[in-house]
Amino acid sequence: MIQIDALHAFTDNYIWLLQDNANKRCAVVDPGEAAPVLAWLSANPGWTLTDILVTHHHADHTGGVAELKNATDARVYGPANEKIPARDVGLTDNEQITVLGLDFTLFAVPGHTLGHIAYYHADAQAPLLFCGDTLFAAGCGRLFEGTPEQMHHSLSRLGALPDNTLIYCTHEYTLSNLRFAVAVEPNNPDVTERFEQVTRWREENRISLPSSLALEHRTNPFLRASQPCVKQKADERTGTDNATPVAVFAALRAWKDKF
Repeated sequence: MIQIDALHAFTDNYIWLLQDNANKRCAVVDPGEAAPVLAWLSANPGWTLTDILVTHHHADHTGGVAELKNATDARVYGPANEKIPARDVGLTDNEQITVLGLDFTLFAVPGHTLGHIAYYHADAQAPLLFCGDTLFAAGCGRLFEGTPEQMHHSLSRLGALPDNTLIYCTHEYTLSNLRFAVAVEPNNPDVTERFEQVTRWREENRISLPSSLALEHRTNPFLRASQPCVKQKADERTGTDNATPVAVFAALRAWKDKF
């Protein structure tokens, strides 16, 4: 079994730490800073960092990669179509890699950035998705490089994974995302319940991740663009008929950008 913990970085980033306890090997996802990882390794002597997984090129996801590579000689994986520091293996859509004995399939998920990738481990009991800044708990990433069409397609692809997939995104944005979800669907009891729950968690300084895909389908407005009530709210916001789910998604994303 692989244990997964969050190492805190910056103000709201998470570096995911995957641990193979039997062999004292570990891997990290999107280390924007090296210090939290090096501190963990120092506090846990005998462990080896073998792999670094990167989802996209933004500095808060790559800033610690080169230092960790130099300190540990870990193998660095990242999107082939983006500039990733110290990358050893460039990955493209549908490629497969094995990390700590787990097989991961790579999904190209453009939108937040053009070369963004996600790492998916299929498991009947607990599938894992490390999705960077594409799919957030109750939200999605900003469109810094891609189009609404690209991001909607990427989210639809991730949304087709099994409902029990655990969602490991890389920011503690859940509460602010849920404030927006409440504005979009004020009469959705699942959204209201989740907002109240995460509000309590954050007051206790408790992490809100991982999420599950089933929960996202019930509460994430960006996965609910086909729902009539979500379309209605988007139409009210824009004063137009957003005739397709992509148009609804685009309206939601533009609204969230200013929310």
